[in-house]
Amino acid sequence: MRLLFLAWPHLPLRIERRPGSEHLASGELVVLGGRPWDAGTVLDCTPAARARGVRRGMALGAAHKLVPEAAFLVPDLPAYRAAAEAALDALAAFTPFVEGETDPASAAFGRVFLGIEGLERLWGDEPALLDRIVRALAPILPGPPRAGIGGSRFAAQVAAVMAREQLATRGAGAGAWFAVPPGGPEVEAAFLAPLSITLLPAGPETQERLRVFGIRRIGELAGLARSAVVARFGAEGGFLHDLANGRDGRPLVPRHPPERVRAGVELEPPVALIGPLRFVLHRLAGALCEQLAARGAGAAVASLELALEGGEKLAVRQPLPAPTSQPEPIERLLLSRLELEPPPRPVAGMTLELERIGPAVAHQLGLFVPQSARAARLEWQVADLLARFGEGRILRAGLRDPDARLVEERIDWLSAGAPGAGGPISGAGSSPGAGWSSGSSLDWSPKGRAS
Repeated sequence: MRLLFLAWPHLPLRIERRPGSEHLASGELVVLGGRPWDAGTVLDCTPAARARGVRRGMALGAAHKLVPEAAFLVPDLPAYRAAAEAALDALAAFTPFVEGETDPASAAFGRVFLGIEGLERLWGDEPALLDRIVRALAPILPGPPRAGIGGSRFAAQVAAVMAREQLATRGAGAGAWFAVPPGGPEVEAAFLAPLSITLLPAGPETQERLRVFGIRRIGELAGLARSAVVARFGAEGGFLHDLANGRDGRPLVPRHPPERVRAGVELEPPVALIGPLRFVLHRLAGALCEQLAARGAGAAVASLELALEGGEKLAVRQPLPAPTSQPEPIERLLLSRLELEPPPRPVAGMTLELERIGPAVAHQLGLFVPQSARAARLEWQVADLLARFGEGRILRAGLRDPDARLVEERIDWLSAGAPGAGGPISGAGSSPGAGWSSGSSLDWSPKGRAS
């Protein structure tokens, strides 16, 4: 089987390198993860910060002690996740065998495996396929990826490392990619034999023991008896010995695209009153949530589309505070929007779609207060208020600089609907919503007319 490995090193920082990001210039000290006083860890950092000892997963306070003059940036996790999901969706158009991580906190974020066996008739040979993929991903992810092609996961990853090393001799126009010749484990073992043992996925202690034994090349480890390696290094040694001999049994785990459930109904005659529309919305939400509850799943986004008389369609997309399979809070949020701005003409059809389906969030119930199971969580109450009164009218205080000399410089007023995202609201006390924009806006968006 032929595998294509794509890697975007430091993808979160790459996404932050948008126009106007002068603080991310080459050689600058930048730490991505939050402010020094936040209770978090480093998500990414520039090479200059890494040279000073900053590492991924390090506490932000510890990183600040190493580079106190660095710029500490608050990560935009939803933007990173959305970019990764869009890239994986684009790759699924080439092959259904796509494995990738969309969680920015994962060490595998920015790395993708694709099964490309037998795609020559569809997309051409491997260089042509890679060229198509790079051009398809250019508008989605910043910068070209490093690419490696091999018959196994390890060989493809090592090929990507070789691509980085050969980029200087090839020239930037050739692209950073390298392909291991097709063949079985013998071919891959011959390719790996002269390479450094440090390319194997071994821990620091194992790497040091290999050095003590005088093993410098992968081929030197492959030439040893497997039983002897297992006796010295245990199960990890057997795994590394298999990799050195071109035997990588780790399977490709294809990604399943985000699941959606959808239901719609035509209204005859068209309905102009909120009461009947509420009844229809209640039926749709109940039917879809019943399917989710049967699987222990929940939806994180609800989209409502109304087909008006005359063919025009109106739609609203409502992010939910937490994945849920309960119809009542979904119905309440969407109904608040309907009551705030009723449709301008009678409604001839209604469609409800629940997106970003995943495991439902569990809640701890009170032992002595059974009513707590029905109590609305604060996030849902805030979302309901935002739906009723609009963005910018419900504010929260965000810590800006606890050491500022003036009290008013220590906090920012932020929208309560997007914790940790967006910037401060200008004149929050006198002009609700001024200077704030959010991706969770509930404004109706026209979707054109039916032909």
